[in-house]
Amino acid sequence: MDRLASFGSDPFDKPPCRGCSSYLTEPYIKCAECGPSPFLLCLQCFTKGFEYKKHESDHKYEIMTSDFPVLDPGWTAQEEMSLLEAVMDCGFGNWWDVAYQMRSKSKEECESHYMKNFINNPLFSSTLLSLRQIEESRSADGAIAFKPTEDPPRPTFDSVLSRDMAGYMPARADFMEEFDNYAEWDLKDIDFVDDDSDVLHSLKVAVVDIYHSRLKERQRRKKIVRDHGLINLRKFQMLERCYPKEVQELYDVMRRFARVAGPTEHDKFIESHALEFELRREIRRLQEYRKAGIQSFCSAKVYERVKRVREDERRKRTMLCDVLQYIQDGRACQQWLTLLCACFPPVSTATGRRSAPPLNLTGLPGTEKLNEREKELCQVVRLVPGAYLEYKQALLSECRRQGGLRLAQARSLIKIDVNKTRKIYDFLIREGCINKA
Repeated sequence: MDRLASFGSDPFDKPPCRGCSSYLTEPYIKCAECGPSPFLLCLQCFTKGFEYKKHESDHKYEIMTSDFPVLDPGWTAQEEMSLLEAVMDCGFGNWWDVAYQMRSKSKEECESHYMKNFINNPLFSSTLLSLRQIEESRSADGAIAFKPTEDPPRPTFDSVLSRDMAGYMPARADFMEEFDNYAEWDLKDIDFVDDDSDVLHSLKVAVVDIYHSRLKERQRRKKIVRDHGLINLRKFQMLERCYPKEVQELYDVMRRFARVAGPTEHDKFIESHALEFELRREIRRLQEYRKAGIQSFCSAKVYERVKRVREDERRKRTMLCDVLQYIQDGRACQQWLTLLCACFPPVSTATGRRSAPPLNLTGLPGTEKLNEREKELCQVVRLVPGAYLEYKQALLSECRRQGGLRLAQARSLIKIDVNKTRKIYDFLIREGCINKA
């Protein structure tokens, strides 16, 4: 029994011959009755009638080769695979290099065949279009698509993106400091020699096993960071802000369990809770309509409009009652004014704009290295912890070198806003970290 099939040209992609253990080259023979693992033989062993265990020489067989046309009568399946690999290696449009790598076709033949069968083929274009439409309709009605992180761009030095990706080197796709960074130190003095006793040899093997377990843990943590998109923190936070506030709180609490499940399973878990929250809110709204005696959605719209007007009037009456209540007591009036000032942020008189709110340090790298006063400074100055630690180290080094530091020297070292530099300088003076020159 003859049946043709397509395989790659790399012999290492196929198991060796069961008879002589040599790497298989096309054409070769596959037994059609032995299984489930394929029983493969080269032509020499097949002609000799090689038999092994349950395999017998009279079994039905298949001739495995890729020397047959697929899309074009003049192109075999092997040449199709070679063309796609050459385009992938050399790049689309470099037809001279593609033809040189293929050896069997000219530049014009490669270009015309690729454009005809892989670019302008109406079958492929319609299939891709239908798949794209199905994916768009699925993403429009379903959950937010979770995409694992790609290799982030290479940001400029001291930019916002570089501070968000502190410790990651995009050019090498690796981290500056590994987990358990000094694990290799335990192996630097180990040397296996013939004079070692059995106990000493076993101890050295145990140390190597411990080191392997540390490497596995390091790779596991890297995989979690890459799969869940934690390298590009800004992109991760943008996906998180797509949820309502209540779901964002749940997202923050359940982030520590993301290591247990994969990125898709974790995202489905969060999406299911977001859907549950929406359903509960809709149920409460319908129950409120039923309690108010509403029986149609048209009446519900009128009810919502009247409800908003009624709440605005009640809020105005409440503020007026507070004014009338506290206006008789000077101390109570002062407390009430202080409460109002706390509710509304101050307005800058120079520009007429509101001052920026304090920076949220949750999840930013380097936060755990700061004390409470330093965290408060970073929140007020709106400075990420990683940048603050770098500036602090630069100021401390310069102060130790010169025996003191002036504000003008600090401003020349730190190329940021002068007001932020003054606040950092005054804070380090108060803390006793540096002294004035």
